[in-house]
Amino acid sequence: MKGDVVSIPDTMLAAVIGEPGIIETKTLPVPHPGPDDVLVRVHRASLCGTDLKIRSRRFFHGAGPAPGTFVPGHEYAGVVAAVGSAVDEFSVGDRVVTEAHRGCMRCVNCLSGSYTDCLNYGNSAKGHRVLGMTVNGGFAEYAVNQVSTLHRLPDHIDFDSAVVLTTVGTVMHAFDVLGSLLVGAGVAVIGPGPIGLLAVQVARQLGAAPVLLTGTRSGRLEIGKRFGADHILDAREEDAVAAVRDITGGLGADIVVECSGAAGAVDDAIHMAKRGGKVVLAGFFEQPVSADLNHAVMNGITIHTVRGEGARSVARALALASQGRLHTSALVTHHFPLENIAEAFDTYAERRDNAIKVMLDVAG
Repeated sequence: MKGDVVSIPDTMLAAVIGEPGIIETKTLPVPHPGPDDVLVRVHRASLCGTDLKIRSRRFFHGAGPAPGTFVPGHEYAGVVAAVGSAVDEFSVGDRVVTEAHRGCMRCVNCLSGSYTDCLNYGNSAKGHRVLGMTVNGGFAEYAVNQVSTLHRLPDHIDFDSAVVLTTVGTVMHAFDVLGSLLVGAGVAVIGPGPIGLLAVQVARQLGAAPVLLTGTRSGRLEIGKRFGADHILDAREEDAVAAVRDITGGLGADIVVECSGAAGAVDDAIHMAKRGGKVVLAGFFEQPVSADLNHAVMNGITIHTVRGEGARSVARALALASQGRLHTSALVTHHFPLENIAEAFDTYAERRDNAIKVMLDVAG
């Protein structure tokens, strides 16, 4: 590898998945980048719902990786520590944020830009990687990224804000698949978690009006109001579907973004949408769901799905942030050192102290 002008140790501290429900730190060798790779010194990483499934080992098909061998973490940012022999896009010392998905770039889906739907998903021999999901990720002092999965950070974007851009990328991708401008469109967002709250902010920045947010946690709904929601609807106190239709003059929302993953949310989304409207599912569901698809068919409602960030959406999220049009500090509620990752996971899973985005401080 070239550009090796900083001291890189032989070993590093990393978090690894153990038996179901266990995550702990251990010492592992520092990985070596290949010709097209970049070694990143991780400074900040954050937890998301998928990480909980990985900790429980419900994410993996079959037995999954052997306990103590797999490093999760797909939302992280840091500094380039070394670059492979074919890399000239980045230099040692560059501040970068990662994108989790790297498609095989040889199947028809990847070649059309849909690399999150890679037909060789999980096949590392053909070049596919999802950091922290199919290959080792960023809950470690160092991580290897294929060069195409990194974006250079401007100096004014701190690492906390940078890490959240991966989540913003999911939102940008959700709006991408709609195939239409948001300017003047009425958008209803279901679920005031990180994705939903960022969907409100991005929808507002892209010109949607009105923007509505529904959920069951009053504190998060208030954040949504600060992020630009014209209306916040507490589903515990009112019929959210009826409220959305009432606010939109009985027509329903042009676009409904489902971010909660709740069992009844798909049906709610379909009934919130106007005739000829669009629904995009961005949340992951714990179990099969039931929904009135006949209502969707009879009313010409189109249903889209997205899986994480795609179509270079993190780059567009970074563009918004670089212009000062994204504000994410309200989402970052907790910080833990990497050594305390088990406590960080429990805090996130149990939503202790209203946890939203839980960060790991890997390096200073």
